[in-house]
Amino acid sequence: MSLHDDAVQVLEDYRGQPALRDVYLEHLAAHPDGMYKPCGAGHVTGSALVIDPERRRVLLTLHKKLGMWLQMGGHCEPGDATLAGAALREAREESGIVAGLSLLPGGPVRLDRHPIPAPCNWHLDVQYAALAPAGSVAEISEESLDLRWFPYPEVAAVADTSVVRLLEATLSRLGG
Repeated sequence: MSLHDDAVQVLEDYRGQPALRDVYLEHLAAHPDGMYKPCGAGHVTGSALVIDPERRRVLLTLHKKLGMWLQMGGHCEPGDATLAGAALREAREESGIVAGLSLLPGGPVRLDRHPIPAPCNWHLDVQYAALAPAGSVAEISEESLDLRWFPYPEVAAVADTSVVRLLEATLSRLGG
């Protein structure tokens, strides 16, 4: 199965946000290259909110290009076999947490479509949550200006609405 086929399957199985999910599926049906950055109409990205439920905190990266506190994530690469694998790869690369970092079961937590500067038009982000093992030590990557753990209640003061919604959806899935 190709990464494109995996993404279609993931989105067909996703039960939240039906109108937005359909936009993603229509994009992939119209663009065989819609998983990758060169697709000018937009492309699917994978991200993961790294959380430490034991300490009730979330790890955010201060994005180098955007200057915003965001979840870990980015573009799919030709070596990615699955969309979930791309999101987990990005989370590991950007957080520095490799051992024991795992995606929250149940597939994507939510979707977020946002405009990006030309030459591309859209990021169609498929958002997961990743559970950090106890005692995790984050290590800043070259893609980030900073990397910091924030207690859940502080996220709304530093991050945009999409990150806040992702945290809310993640906490709902965790049952609290």
